[in-house]
Amino acid sequence: MASTRDIRRRIKSVKNTRQITKAMELVAASKMKKAQQAALSGRPYANLLADVLAALANKVDASAHPFLAEREVKTRGILLITTDRGLCGPLNANLFRLVQEIRTPAKFYSIGRKGTQFLARTNRAMVADFQVHDRVPFSQVKVAAEFMIKQYIEGVIDTIEVLYSRFKNTMVQHPRMRPILPLRSLKEFLDQLAIDTGTVRIPHADGREVLFEPGMVDVLNALLPFYVDHQIHQLVLSAKASEHSARMVAMKTATDNATELLGDLTLEYNKARQAGITQEILEIAAAQYSTT
Repeated sequence: MASTRDIRRRIKSVKNTRQITKAMELVAASKMKKAQQAALSGRPYANLLADVLAALANKVDASAHPFLAEREVKTRGILLITTDRGLCGPLNANLFRLVQEIRTPAKFYSIGRKGTQFLARTNRAMVADFQVHDRVPFSQVKVAAEFMIKQYIEGVIDTIEVLYSRFKNTMVQHPRMRPILPLRSLKEFLDQLAIDTGTVRIPHADGREVLFEPGMVDVLNALLPFYVDHQIHQLVLSAKASEHSARMVAMKTATDNATELLGDLTLEYNKARQAGITQEILEIAAAQYSTT
């Protein structure tokens, strides 16, 4: 049995660790709530975008924009979204498992330090990495989106796909590969937009003629890049919400385990202390018996 001094040291160490994990749990919970609110705030923009594109769907040829043109897929472009820090359970490991299952030629782009380190460690074709703060400003995500769009238009990559952790609820986050480009049709775009926003948008059909200035093709050319930027931004927000919720759950589990360990150590300390007192009483009794 360990000495009471060693047990007291362990109790003090576990208490300090529990304070840290509890503080990290509270911080992650606060950040998760803000990330969820930020993700939901983008839905009105997505709904308005769906309304405008629904009015264009039957009036514009699908070949009017390069984002809608099909091409032979020789090299996939995959944006891997991970965390900058650890202590978030198996969140990153689940994403890395999907990366290892990719057998087709692909070029990787990374948001998050953990993903960048994994791609470098496994010697995969990483083109660029980007840093995004916890608040996920649109300006930072747009840099990554515009860079991939440029590579797509130049033919360096033939797809734009996003590998991220989809936030379902506080306890569940699913690793998911989300195709962005190419769009096979405007109808597919509207269907996917409805899935992402969680709503079904029915465009206004009151018989009025909708006028687009300077023209329908010009409006389409302006809106589709906004769509790509917006979608990638929404996926990064979802990944951040997943990160904070996974870290909150992991830290709560660590706090609960520390509390349970403290109970076991306290019991062990009391037993050791009682054994020491009993031993002292026996020694005193033996000494008195020997003197008599």
